Amino acid sequence: MSHSPSPPVILIHGFATSTLTTWREPGWFDLLHDAGRRAIGIDLLGHGDAPKPTSASDYIDLAGPVLAQMPDSPVDVIGYSLGARTAMEIAISHPERIRKMVLAGVGRNVVAEMPGDPTAAMAPHVMQRFESLIATAGSDGPALRACMAAPRPRFTPDQLAGIDIPCLIVIGDEDFAGPPDPLADALPDATVKLLRGVDHFGLPKQFGFIDAALEFIDAVPDWA
Repeated sequence: MSHSPSPPVILIHGFATSTLTTWREPGWFDLLHDAGRRAIGIDLLGHGDAPKPTSASDYIDLAGPVLAQMPDSPVDVIGYSLGARTAMEIAISHPERIRKMVLAGVGRNVVAEMPGDPTAAMAPHVMQRFESLIATAGSDGPALRACMAAPRPRFTPDQLAGIDIPCLIVIGDEDFAGPPDPLADALPDATVKLLRGVDHFGLPKQFGFIDAALEFIDAVPDWA
């Protein structure tokens, strides 16, 4: 009996990072290669090797440029932070393009808040961390600032209910984006991997994240 090949794995980084720093340097590409999987890293608009416009309006649709670089056949997607949010937008508009999806560094922060939700605003220390990332970006700073200024509406319950794709949410218990429960409860098919003592910015290099994600998409290297 012949077996269909495993789908490619799309890797989408977060804000003020890139395919290189989020995925290549921590070893994701090497591990996926050892598992016999094709890894495709896609830089978000304004990041890495992607174009860098400086108008916030250009960053309203981050999903479109990513979708244009994805294969036509279904893929597995691993997205971190802003990349996870972008992956969710693709899953809502084109669910047939994704087989499985790993959502890292997102939780309550991407779910439409209830009126008067005190957690709706980002904490000052988190904003300071993002500002420091922009400050060290050099010539890419204006593009990143424009990206940050673009509106990012949270997902409604109806939108999340339409993501009928197996999802794994990976998040640290010290991540400002958490807790994961509001997102996990709203998705039809979601499981959660909570990492103890892990914050938002250190997540991509955590072995707990790497191991859980590779297992979920059936891409654990066989070194036996």
